[in-house]
Amino acid sequence: MHEPVRIAVVGLGNFGRLHALTLSSLAEAKLVGLVDQRSEALAAAQAQFAKVPVWNDIELAIGECDAEAWVVASSTASHASVARTLLAAARPVLVEKPLAENLKDAESLAPLVAADSSNLMAGHIVLFNSEFRQLLDETRGRGPLAFIDCVRHRPVTTMQLLPDENPFHLTMVHDLYCVLALMNRAEPQHFSAQIHHTPNRECDLAVAQLRWDSGAVASLAASFLTPAGMPHDGFDRLEVFGQGWAARIEPNPRPLELWDERARWPSALEIRAVPGSPSGMLAEELRCFCRVVRGLEPVPLGASYADAMQVQRWVDRLEAAAIAQKQFQNPPSPSGRGPG
Repeated sequence: MHEPVRIAVVGLGNFGRLHALTLSSLAEAKLVGLVDQRSEALAAAQAQFAKVPVWNDIELAIGECDAEAWVVASSTASHASVARTLLAAARPVLVEKPLAENLKDAESLAPLVAADSSNLMAGHIVLFNSEFRQLLDETRGRGPLAFIDCVRHRPVTTMQLLPDENPFHLTMVHDLYCVLALMNRAEPQHFSAQIHHTPNRECDLAVAQLRWDSGAVASLAASFLTPAGMPHDGFDRLEVFGQGWAARIEPNPRPLELWDERARWPSALEIRAVPGSPSGMLAEELRCFCRVVRGLEPVPLGASYADAMQVQRWVDRLEAAAIAQKQFQNPPSPSGRGPG
C-alpha cells in the first residue's frame, strides 16, 4: 500500500472527463487539479468536481497545483506541447494516444524522456482490455504468429463529430499498438495501405497491411461506416493465427444487449467510470500509471515512449503508402461523378 498519487488532468473533453471521473474514485489516486482553456468546460468541471481546483492555463497550473503526475487528454494537436511543458517541469505524464499530431512533434519530446520511459507513459486503454490481455497471454509460448487481422469500425457520424480526424489516427492506431505488443515490438519490413473517400472528399475508410521478415502478415481495417442501427460505438474484432491454433476477441460491443424500441449495447466499451467503483480498461490503465509513478513497476509493453514513437512512424508510413496509391488520389467529386 502507498499514499494515493496526486494527479491532475489536462483537457476536459469526453475522454478527459472520463479520466477525471475514474481518478476521483480510485484508491490509488487523488484528483487534485483540472485544466482546460475553455471556460464552459471549466464551469462544467467545477459543477461535477466541486472540491477540485481548476485552471485555464497549464503554466499557472504547474506553479500552483500540487499534482505529482499529470494526464494529458487534450486535443491531439496539443499533446506534444502540453507534455513538453510538463516534462520540462519534471512532472511524469500519461499522454493519451496518439502521442502527437505528427512524427516531428513526437520526436521533440525525446530529450525530456527518461531512458526507461518512467516519466512518460502512452495512454492506450486497449492494452488494458481484459480480453486483449488474455489473448496476449495465450500467444506467448505458442510459437510465431502467421496472421493478425484487425477490424475497427465506427459510426458514419464520427466524421461530423470529429471533422479533423481520419481512421488512421483516430481508430487504427489502437490496433497498431495491439499488433506491436503481439509481435513483441518487431519492426515490419513492408507497409502498404489504401483509403476510401466519400463524395464530399472525407476519408471514411483506411485499409493497411504490414509484413515481417518472418513471413507474418497483419491486415487492418478502420472506418467511419457503421449506420445508426449498429452499436453506437461501432464494433471491433481481432483474430490471430499461429501454427495449429487461432484465437478471436470481440471486445466491442460488450456482451450485454438491451432492446426497447431498438437494439442497444449499454456497455459497448469496457469502461465503467462509476463514482465509487470504477472498473474496466481505463481504470486499469490509470492504476498502472500510479504504480509507474511510484516506481513499483516499469512502463508496460506497448506503453513506453519508444513504443509510441514506433507506432507513430508506422502511421506515417501507412498514410504515405495510401497517398501513393494513384487510384485514391482523385476521390469522386461531390456531384458523384468520378474524374474523367
